Amino acid sequence: MYRKEEQPLPPPEKFELPFEGKLSPNNRWVIMAELIPWDDFEEEYAKLFSAEKGAPAKLFRMALGTLIIKEKLGTSDRETIEQIRENPYLQYFIGLNCYQQEPPLESSMLVHFRKRIDGELINKINKKIVKREIDKSDKEVKKKDCLQEKGEKIKNKGKLILDATCAPADIKYPTDLGILNQARIEIERIIDNLYKPLRVKLRKKPRTSRIIARKEYLKVAKKRKVSYQERRKAIGKQLK
Repeated sequence: MYRKEEQPLPPPEKFELPFEGKLSPNNRWVIMAELIPWDDFEEEYAKLFSAEKGAPAKLFRMALGTLIIKEKLGTSDRETIEQIRENPYLQYFIGLNCYQQEPPLESSMLVHFRKRIDGELINKINKKIVKREIDKSDKEVKKKDCLQEKGEKIKNKGKLILDATCAPADIKYPTDLGILNQARIEIERIIDNLYKPLRVKLRKKPRTSRIIARKEYLKVAKKRKVSYQERRKAIGKQLK
Protein backbone atom coordinates (compact mmCIF):
# COMPACT_ATOMS: atom_id res chain seq x y z
CA MET A 1 0.00 0.00 0.00
CA TYR A 2 1.29 3.48 -0.88
CA ARG A 3 0.11 6.67 0.82
CA LYS A 4 1.33 10.09 -0.27
CA GLU A 5 2.42 12.48 2.47
CA GLU A 6 -0.07 15.35 2.39
CA GLN A 7 1.82 17.63 4.75
CA PRO A 8 4.23 19.86 2.78
CA LEU A 9 7.88 19.81 3.79
CA PRO A 10 9.15 22.88 5.62
CA PRO A 11 11.95 25.01 4.18
CA PRO A 12 15.44 24.11 5.44
CA GLU A 13 15.62 27.06 7.83
CA LYS A 14 12.46 25.77 9.63
CA PHE A 15 13.59 22.14 9.86
CA GLU A 16 13.22 21.19 13.54
CA LEU A 17 16.36 20.12 15.37
CA PRO A 18 16.61 18.95 19.00
CA PHE A 19 19.27 21.57 19.78
CA GLU A 20 17.19 24.46 18.30
CA GLY A 21 19.44 24.92 15.29
CA LYS A 22 18.66 25.55 11.62
CA LEU A 23 19.81 23.95 8.42
CA SER A 24 21.94 26.02 6.11
CA PRO A 25 20.35 26.64 2.69
CA ASN A 26 23.87 26.56 1.19
CA ASN A 27 24.51 22.97 2.24
CA ARG A 28 25.12 20.58 -0.70
CA TRP A 29 22.30 18.22 0.34
CA VAL A 30 19.81 21.08 0.63
CA ILE A 31 20.82 22.40 -2.81
CA MET A 32 20.57 18.94 -4.34
CA ALA A 33 17.15 18.40 -2.78
CA GLU A 34 15.88 21.52 -4.53
CA LEU A 35 17.20 20.32 -7.90
CA ILE A 36 15.49 16.91 -7.90
CA PRO A 37 11.79 16.93 -9.01
CA TRP A 38 10.53 14.53 -6.35
CA ASP A 39 6.81 15.16 -6.86
CA ASP A 40 6.93 14.68 -10.63
CA PHE A 41 7.79 10.99 -10.33
CA GLU A 42 6.02 10.05 -7.10
CA GLU A 43 2.85 9.05 -8.95
CA GLU A 44 4.80 6.77 -11.28
CA TYR A 45 6.52 5.17 -8.29
CA ALA A 46 3.19 4.73 -6.45
CA LYS A 47 1.83 2.59 -9.33
CA LEU A 48 4.23 -0.17 -8.26
CA PHE A 49 2.17 -0.70 -5.09
CA SER A 50 -1.36 -1.78 -4.31
CA ALA A 51 -3.75 0.98 -3.28
CA GLU A 52 -5.38 -1.11 -0.52
CA LYS A 53 -3.29 -4.20 0.29
CA GLY A 54 -0.03 -4.40 2.17
CA ALA A 55 1.79 -2.21 4.67
CA PRO A 56 2.39 1.47 3.82
CA ALA A 57 5.48 1.78 1.63
CA LYS A 58 8.28 4.27 2.04
CA LEU A 59 7.83 7.47 0.07
CA PHE A 60 9.55 7.94 -3.27
CA ARG A 61 11.74 10.72 -1.91
CA MET A 62 13.01 8.50 0.88
CA ALA A 63 13.67 5.62 -1.51
CA LEU A 64 15.48 7.64 -4.18
CA GLY A 65 17.20 9.89 -1.65
CA THR A 66 18.65 6.93 0.23
CA LEU A 67 20.05 5.43 -2.97
CA ILE A 68 21.57 8.79 -3.95
CA ILE A 69 23.22 9.11 -0.53
CA LYS A 70 24.66 5.61 -0.82
CA GLU A 71 26.16 6.30 -4.27
CA LYS A 72 27.35 9.78 -3.31
CA LEU A 73 29.15 8.63 -0.16
CA GLY A 74 30.22 5.25 -1.56
CA THR A 75 29.10 3.41 1.59
CA SER A 76 27.48 0.05 2.26
CA ASP A 77 23.76 -0.31 2.94
CA ARG A 78 24.23 -0.44 6.72
CA GLU A 79 26.69 2.45 6.78
CA THR A 80 24.31 4.52 4.65
CA ILE A 81 21.55 4.11 7.25
CA GLU A 82 23.99 5.06 10.01
CA GLN A 83 25.00 8.20 8.11
CA ILE A 84 21.34 9.16 7.70
CA ARG A 85 20.66 8.52 11.40
CA GLU A 86 23.52 10.80 12.46
CA ASN A 87 23.16 13.62 9.92
CA PRO A 88 20.16 16.01 9.97
CA TYR A 89 20.97 17.22 6.44
CA LEU A 90 20.62 13.68 5.11
CA GLN A 91 17.33 13.27 6.97
CA TYR A 92 16.05 16.45 5.37
CA PHE A 93 17.25 15.16 1.97
CA ILE A 94 15.15 11.98 2.22
CA GLY A 95 12.03 13.94 3.21
CA LEU A 96 11.81 13.87 7.01
CA ASN A 97 10.12 16.84 8.69
CA CYS A 98 12.37 16.89 11.75
CA TYR A 99 15.49 15.23 13.10
CA GLN A 100 15.06 11.83 14.72
CA GLN A 101 17.66 9.75 16.51
CA GLU A 102 16.21 6.41 15.43
CA PRO A 103 17.01 5.20 11.87
CA PRO A 104 14.07 5.99 9.55
CA LEU A 105 14.35 2.62 7.75
CA GLU A 106 16.18 -0.69 7.80
CA SER A 107 19.23 -1.32 5.64
CA SER A 108 17.44 -4.27 3.99
CA MET A 109 15.01 -1.80 2.37
CA LEU A 110 17.73 -0.62 0.00
CA VAL A 111 17.52 -3.97 -1.79
CA HIS A 112 13.84 -3.30 -2.58
CA PHE A 113 14.59 0.32 -3.55
CA ARG A 114 17.14 -0.83 -6.14
CA LYS A 115 14.62 -3.23 -7.68
CA ARG A 116 11.86 -0.61 -7.94
CA ILE A 117 13.95 2.36 -9.08
CA ASP A 118 15.64 1.09 -12.24
CA GLY A 119 17.96 2.78 -14.74
CA GLU A 120 15.09 3.89 -16.96
CA LEU A 121 13.48 5.89 -14.16
CA ILE A 122 16.84 7.41 -13.21
CA ASN A 123 17.34 8.55 -16.83
CA LYS A 124 13.90 10.18 -16.81
CA ILE A 125 14.77 12.06 -13.62
CA ASN A 126 18.11 13.21 -15.05
CA LYS A 127 16.45 14.48 -18.24
CA LYS A 128 13.84 16.31 -16.17
CA ILE A 129 16.53 18.01 -14.08
CA VAL A 130 18.51 19.05 -17.16
CA LYS A 131 15.41 20.37 -18.94
CA ARG A 132 14.35 22.39 -15.91
CA GLU A 133 17.81 23.94 -15.56
CA ILE A 134 17.91 24.79 -19.28
CA ASP A 135 14.49 26.45 -19.07
CA LYS A 136 15.66 28.36 -16.01
CA SER A 137 18.78 29.63 -17.79
CA ASP A 138 16.72 30.58 -20.86
CA LYS A 139 14.42 32.66 -18.68
CA GLU A 140 17.41 34.45 -17.16
CA VAL A 141 18.82 35.21 -20.62
CA LYS A 142 15.45 36.57 -21.80
CA LYS A 143 15.23 38.69 -18.65
CA LYS A 144 18.68 40.18 -19.34
CA ASP A 145 17.72 40.87 -22.96
CA CYS A 146 14.59 42.70 -21.81
CA LEU A 147 16.62 44.80 -19.39
CA GLN A 148 19.09 45.71 -22.14
CA GLU A 149 16.26 46.72 -24.46
CA LYS A 150 14.82 48.95 -21.76
CA GLY A 151 18.22 50.52 -21.20
CA GLU A 152 18.55 49.32 -17.63
CA LYS A 153 22.00 48.47 -16.28
CA ILE A 154 22.75 44.85 -15.44
CA LYS A 155 24.71 44.32 -12.24
CA ASN A 156 27.82 42.21 -12.63
CA LYS A 157 28.18 39.12 -10.46
CA GLY A 158 31.41 37.46 -9.39
CA LYS A 159 34.97 38.12 -10.52
CA LEU A 160 36.84 37.04 -13.64
CA ILE A 161 40.48 36.22 -12.90
CA LEU A 162 42.86 35.92 -15.84
CA ASP A 163 46.24 34.33 -15.27
CA ALA A 164 48.50 33.02 -18.02
CA THR A 165 50.21 30.68 -15.57
CA CYS A 166 46.94 28.73 -15.19
CA ALA A 167 46.86 27.62 -18.84
CA PRO A 168 46.15 23.86 -19.26
CA ALA A 169 49.34 21.84 -19.57
CA ASP A 170 47.98 19.56 -22.29
CA ILE A 171 47.85 22.33 -24.93
CA LYS A 172 50.19 21.36 -27.77
CA TYR A 173 52.62 23.65 -29.47
CA PRO A 174 51.37 24.63 -32.98
CA THR A 175 54.26 22.75 -34.68
CA ASP A 176 53.95 19.66 -32.51
CA LEU A 177 54.58 16.44 -34.36
CA GLY A 178 51.56 14.84 -32.71
CA ILE A 179 49.18 17.29 -34.42
CA LEU A 180 50.54 16.31 -37.84
CA ASN A 181 50.17 12.64 -36.95
CA GLN A 182 46.52 13.14 -35.99
CA ALA A 183 45.89 15.07 -39.20
CA ARG A 184 47.50 12.28 -41.24
CA ILE A 185 45.30 9.64 -39.57
CA GLU A 186 42.19 11.73 -40.26
CA ILE A 187 43.14 12.16 -43.94
CA GLU A 188 43.70 8.41 -44.27
CA ARG A 189 40.24 7.80 -42.81
CA ILE A 190 38.70 10.19 -45.35
CA ILE A 191 40.53 8.40 -48.21
CA ASP A 192 39.21 5.04 -46.97
CA ASN A 193 35.63 6.32 -46.87
CA LEU A 194 35.86 7.85 -50.33
CA TYR A 195 37.38 4.70 -51.81
CA LYS A 196 34.62 2.34 -50.62
CA PRO A 197 31.99 3.33 -53.25
CA LEU A 198 34.67 3.45 -56.01
CA ARG A 199 36.09 -0.04 -55.56
CA VAL A 200 34.61 -1.24 -58.86
CA LYS A 201 36.03 1.63 -60.95
CA LEU A 202 39.37 1.94 -59.13
CA ARG A 203 41.05 -1.42 -58.71
CA LYS A 204 44.04 0.01 -56.88
CA LYS A 205 43.61 2.07 -53.77
CA PRO A 206 45.60 5.36 -53.64
CA ARG A 207 48.92 4.83 -51.88
CA THR A 208 49.27 6.54 -48.50
CA SER A 209 52.35 4.82 -47.02
CA ARG A 210 50.60 4.88 -43.66
CA ILE A 211 52.68 2.05 -42.19
CA ILE A 212 55.96 3.85 -42.97
CA ALA A 213 54.56 7.17 -41.71
CA ARG A 214 53.44 5.54 -38.47
CA LYS A 215 56.89 4.00 -37.88
CA GLU A 216 58.64 7.30 -38.57
CA TYR A 217 56.36 9.09 -36.14
CA LEU A 218 56.92 6.54 -33.35
CA LYS A 219 60.70 6.75 -33.79
CA VAL A 220 60.60 10.35 -32.62
CA ALA A 221 57.53 10.25 -30.34
CA LYS A 222 59.01 7.53 -28.10
CA LYS A 223 62.20 9.48 -27.43
CA ARG A 224 62.43 11.44 -24.19
CA LYS A 225 64.60 14.14 -25.70
CA VAL A 226 64.34 15.09 -29.37
CA SER A 227 66.76 17.50 -31.01
CA TYR A 228 65.60 20.35 -33.22
CA GLN A 229 66.99 18.69 -36.35
CA GLU A 230 65.30 15.35 -35.61
CA ARG A 231 61.97 17.07 -35.02
CA ARG A 232 62.22 19.10 -38.22
CA LYS A 233 63.11 15.97 -40.19
CA ALA A 234 60.17 14.04 -38.71
CA ILE A 235 57.76 16.91 -39.44
CA GLY A 236 58.94 16.94 -43.05
CA LYS A 237 58.29 13.22 -43.42
CA GLN A 238 54.77 13.57 -42.02
CA LEU A 239 54.01 16.42 -44.44
CA LYS A 240 55.21 14.34 -47.38
